[in-house]
Amino acid sequence: MNKHPKTKLTLVAEAALEPRLLAELRRHQAHAWTISEVRGAFPEGDRDGDWEADRTIEVKVICDTAVADAIAQAVLSKYAPHYSVVLYFSDVTVLRAERY
Repeated sequence: MNKHPKTKLTLVAEAALEPRLLAELRRHQAHAWTISEVRGAFPEGDRDGDWEADRTIEVKVICDTAVADAIAQAVLSKYAPHYSVVLYFSDVTVLRAERY
């Protein structure tokens, strides 16, 4: 079995940012991601998702490390100063590397 190292970038952000975050992923040529609605607590407060402006998403992107770094830098500089955003990296191993 051919295994390939990649980086998973996880972004947790206000759902209102979804179109902008997807634009960043496309701009940096990420090819594979998933998006889920989540709830949680952050330094800015709890986000229960009880109303539209309180919704939170989690975006998981699997890509090369350089792409993950570029996406994270763009999100940090453009959106983190004004929105609740959490970013973290994980090392992952994938099959079918051409998909990422």
